Amino acid sequence: MRVYNLTVEYQSSPKGLAIRKPRLSWKIESDKQTTLQESYSIEVREKEKLMWSTGEINSWQSVLIPYGGEPLKEETIYEVSVAVKTNHGEVAKAHTSFQTGIFDGNKFVANMITHDFPEEETACPVFYKNIYLEKKIVHAYAYATAHGVYELCVNGKKAGEEFMSPGWTSYHKRLQYQFYDITEMLKEENEIAITVANGWYKGILGFDCKPNRYGNRVEAFTEIHILFEDGSSRIIATDDTWKVRTGEIRYSEIYMGETIDTNQPEIREGKVSVVPFDKTVLCPQECEPVRVTKLFQPKKVFNDPAGNQLVDFGQNITGLVEIRIKGEEGQKITIRHAETLDKNGVFYPDTLRGAKSHDTYILNGEKQILMPHFTFHGFRYIAVDGVENLTPEMFTACAMHSDLEKIGVFHCSNDKVNRLQNNITWGIRDNFFDIPTDCPQRDERLGWMGDAQVISWTAAFNLNTARFFTKWMHDIMADSSLESGVPHVVPDIMGSYSSSAWSDAAVIIPWVVYQNYGDKKILEDGWKCMHEWVDYIQNHTNENGLWMSGFQYGDWLALDKEESADRTGATDKYLIANAYYIYVTDIVIQTAQVLGKKEDEKKYSELHERTLKSFRDEYYTSRGRIVSETQTGCVLSLYFNLAKEKDREQIITTLKNNIVNHKNHLSTGFVGTPYLCHALSDSGEHEMAAILFMREDFPSWLYSVNMGATTIWERWNSILPEGDFESSGMNSLNHYAYGSIGDWVYRKVGGIQQIEPGYHKFIIRPMFVKGIEEADTTLETPYGKILSHWECRNKKINVKVMIPANTSAVLYLPEKEGEIELGSGTYEYEYGTETNLKKERFSLDSNLGEVISEPLGREMLEIMAPGFLENPMIEFACSMTLAELLTSAPEAEPMYTAIIQALNTQEA
Repeated sequence: MRVYNLTVEYQSSPKGLAIRKPRLSWKIESDKQTTLQESYSIEVREKEKLMWSTGEINSWQSVLIPYGGEPLKEETIYEVSVAVKTNHGEVAKAHTSFQTGIFDGNKFVANMITHDFPEEETACPVFYKNIYLEKKIVHAYAYATAHGVYELCVNGKKAGEEFMSPGWTSYHKRLQYQFYDITEMLKEENEIAITVANGWYKGILGFDCKPNRYGNRVEAFTEIHILFEDGSSRIIATDDTWKVRTGEIRYSEIYMGETIDTNQPEIREGKVSVVPFDKTVLCPQECEPVRVTKLFQPKKVFNDPAGNQLVDFGQNITGLVEIRIKGEEGQKITIRHAETLDKNGVFYPDTLRGAKSHDTYILNGEKQILMPHFTFHGFRYIAVDGVENLTPEMFTACAMHSDLEKIGVFHCSNDKVNRLQNNITWGIRDNFFDIPTDCPQRDERLGWMGDAQVISWTAAFNLNTARFFTKWMHDIMADSSLESGVPHVVPDIMGSYSSSAWSDAAVIIPWVVYQNYGDKKILEDGWKCMHEWVDYIQNHTNENGLWMSGFQYGDWLALDKEESADRTGATDKYLIANAYYIYVTDIVIQTAQVLGKKEDEKKYSELHERTLKSFRDEYYTSRGRIVSETQTGCVLSLYFNLAKEKDREQIITTLKNNIVNHKNHLSTGFVGTPYLCHALSDSGEHEMAAILFMREDFPSWLYSVNMGATTIWERWNSILPEGDFESSGMNSLNHYAYGSIGDWVYRKVGGIQQIEPGYHKFIIRPMFVKGIEEADTTLETPYGKILSHWECRNKKINVKVMIPANTSAVLYLPEKEGEIELGSGTYEYEYGTETNLKKERFSLDSNLGEVISEPLGREMLEIMAPGFLENPMIEFACSMTLAELLTSAPEAEPMYTAIIQALNTQEA
């Protein structure tokens, strides 16, 4: 038995921690089954001084336990030890440490400073100060931020590995600062420099590529705390004694790219001035910083038919390209970025719209390694101008994003499904860039609330999103109000507020974090914003208590509306709005329960009951029909439990008929897609959900895989079968919303579903999919790793599950009745598949002869296609599979599908 992964606020040995009561978590590993934590004890020390000792606490709690000792001091190292005793009498310990930073930003003495360069000067200002240190240093800590994006350098070397700091927040309400330990970087004579680019603060931003969203001049803020060996200390802080100059970075914009002149660029000196700054907006770095997380070497270097010199990195990523080169003095090189090639194999940057994404270098004639500092691009391909005879060794693509811990893996026997899973994970990685963006490449890259909301469950399986979404929830809170509601985009640069499914992220995302990680603090912090969003909707309802006004995105990009210019889909927009209204009200009720807010629980329970009754009166007939008999209308009715129990079967039938009428294809948009397969599987129609999931023609998830996608597309038909592009001008190839199917894959195919927050108790219930013979699903939960493995081959089913210590699970074996209660440990099962084989004896791979050889099959054909069996071509057709028949007669697909389903559901 061992205790491992002892963390402080989700981090291993964090530095610069600015939390007065940090929370501790740990995991237990034991080779004994049904291991539970019986008790724990925690000690926290500052050197020899004991700051906190819990004594032995009889509790199973091991996740996010808050510090409860003497007040912590700033800039101090603390040692932590945890001892755990299990129900088997085993005892083990774990140790870690953490270092505090500055708790209150008001204590900083630094000033925000700016420059006096004219507006037409595009070079990035470099604020700098030369300092002399004559005494030996014990430690030196730097705190830095900017209005813009910055790099802090000490003696010409960058501090830290972060990019695009301080990140993107509503800068006048919240500004993150970063902590750096620069002890080993300092010498006797030093230059401290902070280079600042426009970034999100001053730079070009949004659909209209408008600059100066937050201010018209970049600014810098830095404070360095030095402790000397003799006990004395010194603070170096930005003020009007600093100097400013221009440097090698001559131009930098997130959308447009960066120009770097390494060949003796003109250096201009300017004057520094102090500007007014409210330090109360300062907050420490809250989520994982943006870092380079993976390097890609070229898959291919070639010329396209238009003569462009191209490099293919094989994967659509967010990041930058590093180039290694020795050129001529003054030689100019330009690197252009694109996600894809057109159908003729020509470089195609059109999906970037107004974003140029060009990086330019002026060489100095020496061997150089060059990469931009203050921009990022979404790309798979680059076109290189100004260099002859490209070689693969010259280029490395550096994938950049918020450096979140990878916690979930799904892998199966179907290579196309594995590619889809890979596309989902890359779509999330590429777009979790300090905020959850909609896309990383074009003139947008905004924190669209709807996109983040629909991907939140899928993202929380793949990555530990607790800190990332906590930071973004604080951004949402900063830009929301009871009067205006919740923005469509956060940070809010659009000034557009309050649409269902988008603004509902303010309630749904904190709940997702709580369910996945057991983190109650995000509910405590977000409670005001969460309930005020429900209050806002209530304040805008009509006399029936329903929300029937204002702009709504509807089922964005659904395929079931004829008017191509209207992207909101055919489902009634206010049905969607009120379905979500009821859904988020229910989450607010549950949040009130968790937080012990009895009066609020009662208040919102009454609101929920009234609204649900009014919704049913408005949108359902007395016989169970729904106003919008679309796939999304039915799916929301089922998944959000909106319909009366007596009407569910009618709605399930309506949904199935709609799918059959679409030739067994989906037609859902951003709202319906996340829940479509869930609604089917949960309603006893898992086989139909599996058929939709495994389809390979348009529209389907595997269609984009077959078309060569390496990320998730914005549209089901972003690239048409002939290779042409959807031409609306809104066509990203890296947009993660439709990757929300991942949640169904992990919960239904993998079978892992939490019962209690943080997976303290959970279900494992794998559900088979035709076309997948084996699947492995692993999830690193706050308590340890869960494994769900199944294999269905050669008339045998093998199931292996792994339950972490200090948890329990309920196992439902595929094709067997009943449940099995399990404590921690590893369990394996093997049994026959007779029942399963009888249930699934026909598919589109069956030939017509097999179907009509059974009396039931002949009967079904005679009922659904009178005279079909008397057709003179029937004997010839009997040798063909149903799929082959459908190729020549696609209009018959609903009939054949209905026959197969009828046969497969009969008792053997």
